[in-house]
Amino acid sequence: MGAGGLWALLAALRAGWCLLPQAGYLHPDEFFQSPEVMAGDILNLQVYYPWEFLSSSPCRTAVFPLMTSGVTYWVIKSLQQLDICSSCINSYTLLVSPRLLFTMFSFILDYSVYRLAPSWEADPWKALVLLAGSYVTLVFYTRTFTNTLEGLLFALLMVLVSSRKPDGSLAEPTSSPLMGIITTAGFFNRPTFLAFALMPLLYWAGLIVNSQKSIKTLINHFLKLVLCACFTAIVFVTADTFYFTSIGLDNFYSIKKSSLFDVIGQLNEKIIVTPFNFLSYNLNPHNLALHGSHPRVTHFTVNGIMLFGILHILAVSAGFKTLKKYIHQLVRVKSCYRGSSGLLVQSEGNPTLLLFYFVPLAFLSLFSHQEPRFLIPLIVPLVLFSTSQNRAVKWKHIIVIFNVFGALLFGCLHQGGLIPCLFHLEQLVHSPESSNHPRHYTLLFAHTYMPPRSLLNIKKRDTHIEVIDMAGSKEETLCRTVEQQANNSTCNDCQVFVIIPGTVRATITKCGVSFKNETLIFPHLSMEDPPQIPFLFSGNWRSQLGLYILQLGRDQQSL
Repeated sequence: MGAGGLWALLAALRAGWCLLPQAGYLHPDEFFQSPEVMAGDILNLQVYYPWEFLSSSPCRTAVFPLMTSGVTYWVIKSLQQLDICSSCINSYTLLVSPRLLFTMFSFILDYSVYRLAPSWEADPWKALVLLAGSYVTLVFYTRTFTNTLEGLLFALLMVLVSSRKPDGSLAEPTSSPLMGIITTAGFFNRPTFLAFALMPLLYWAGLIVNSQKSIKTLINHFLKLVLCACFTAIVFVTADTFYFTSIGLDNFYSIKKSSLFDVIGQLNEKIIVTPFNFLSYNLNPHNLALHGSHPRVTHFTVNGIMLFGILHILAVSAGFKTLKKYIHQLVRVKSCYRGSSGLLVQSEGNPTLLLFYFVPLAFLSLFSHQEPRFLIPLIVPLVLFSTSQNRAVKWKHIIVIFNVFGALLFGCLHQGGLIPCLFHLEQLVHSPESSNHPRHYTLLFAHTYMPPRSLLNIKKRDTHIEVIDMAGSKEETLCRTVEQQANNSTCNDCQVFVIIPGTVRATITKCGVSFKNETLIFPHLSMEDPPQIPFLFSGNWRSQLGLYILQLGRDQQSL
């Protein structure tokens, strides 16, 4: 099979696995920074609003969630209202529809790599195969992360600054307005986008200077970029202000009648600029520590390898060799006074591509909170660097094994029982039996990632379902809560379910309560409560890699 056919197969796998769907749960942000919020706003479902989307502390723009998850939820809502699909809104469509849109967007990466490869002396189809075969593309880029959008915008920015003429020479950049729009949109999506945009913007400025030898031309392009950036910022600020505040047409009418100073004062109180709030919060080391502190070298030594494997190691090795050669040349020039011509060295590949990879990585390493997903936008320059000069070819077997393992770990195993569990519970609470005989359901989650309530498909007006998230509570707290639910005499027709990983199943048995039913969902791997290796080789191994749904037995109910 040729490279083109292999890419098509991997592209089909990407789309098909999204529809299957993927059961792995990477991080709560894949739900709570977009789908969960929009399910509450558009579909009027019971959800948990994260603090970033509260009007008291708006740190995330609402524009991208509205344009992605919001649009997909509006579509399925409209289909149901028009009786085209009587049951369009269910746990499957709530999960898959936003993911499917992001999966379609992920092919922007493929387009970008295909366009960029000739500019960076890489084979387009080999680069596409390496990109499409990466588990980062298969898993992370099909999820509703703001990091995913950040990666797509970074790829588009690289395309805009790497245009070439038909004869292969670099063309003068003419897309300054579009670059301003993308840079500002990326900044509002995640302020860290500036770290990714820095090198493309510097490269763009260098191309203009080299092609025209005129500062006037550079200023002209820069003004176009700034004007479009300002216009885009106004759009985002206006949209976020409407979303997070009660401002409306009546407010504008009253403002119009006020004096200039009153207008400025009222606008200053009302205007919401989410990136500034984001930066204000995240530049405080104490706030970052609440989300976890890591050594500054975590991105270089752990996260890069976790995401990209041998490709990250090859880039680091080439970077050190290039840096070493430049230092040696600088020392030689200084000692021999041979001038700047001595700075020309044979680098380990294109040094500019290495800068596209390492400059953002270095800036992100300045912050103490370092998660692997923060680096997923770097896949494009890394793939281009790895396929230039056929660096990745001799490591192809290791690359295949690494990506198969990563796809299975993060796409299937990691917290992999929680989504099927919510599917099961959604069917239970909406079953005909439950509809004919209304009951009160209490769903208690312990030692799992935060469950997205939206997947239970419960309307805000419905009060017969309660979700309790115990997170990683200690044994005493967990037992006390379970015992309180078991001894609740105020509810005669209550159903209590405890959802807990198999690795901490023994904890519940110490609580002195009985269970009349249990369901095991396989597989489920909790890295916070990992299975003990000896148990994985015993007859009880499935329970160690499973998630239990335990129905609490109550004295008031017949067993």
